[in-house]
Amino acid sequence: MSDSTGRLTILHEIGFTLSERQSAAIVGASGSGKSTLLSIIAGLDTPTRGTVKLAGTDLFALDEDARAEWRARKIGFVFQSFQLLANLTALENVMLPLELQGRADARERATEMLRHVGLSERLGHYPRVLSGGEQQRVALARAFVVRPAVLLADEPTGSLDFATGETVMQLMFDLNREAGTTLVLVTHDRAIAARCERQLRLEAGRLVGGGDPATAPPPAAGALVPDLEPAAAAATGLTPAGDCA
Repeated sequence: MSDSTGRLTILHEIGFTLSERQSAAIVGASGSGKSTLLSIIAGLDTPTRGTVKLAGTDLFALDEDARAEWRARKIGFVFQSFQLLANLTALENVMLPLELQGRADARERATEMLRHVGLSERLGHYPRVLSGGEQQRVALARAFVVRPAVLLADEPTGSLDFATGETVMQLMFDLNREAGTTLVLVTHDRAIAARCERQLRLEAGRLVGGGDPATAPPPAAGALVPDLEPAAAAATGLTPAGDCA
């Protein structure tokens, strides 16, 4: 990345692999590169060099359209700000990713997922009349309804009160186990991070804890390389290693 002062290196010398069903928290101080790493894992931002592999596919070997299609089928997202469409009901918000896939059973599956997160009485409600916790549960339903291989969450409880946040996080971990989804979340909350099987700790753009030495590349002068690939048979892995500048 470049700004008015020239080349700016955000992430570098990063490498790790996550297995199918594993949960990992990306932690670190503000400005350490957590959200940038999450965006690269999702294929939303492009590293200067390196790879992100999901189920054996290198996301950055695909063109933009193919990457977007792959992301829609394999990755679910949960954001701090919910990112619901205001002009769609709870049901319509959850149906949307299924409709984009051309699923004939979109309404049935979305209804069942909303029932699963305790919102069967809110199907026809618009986001503006839902509480923050209800909106985040709609967001969770939308993320899980496509049965993603990987769920990426960026401060999913950051805008919720403690009790509501606890409820949402418990639901997220429950769905993670039930769906067999690999969970990667960014959080400042130590208690949430401690519930994850792995903690990937960033300091000034470097991975200083939780990495996998066996998969990390030799130290390089400025490179981010994320990979999301099977670590073994039937395993989904995430192996960033390199630099984003």
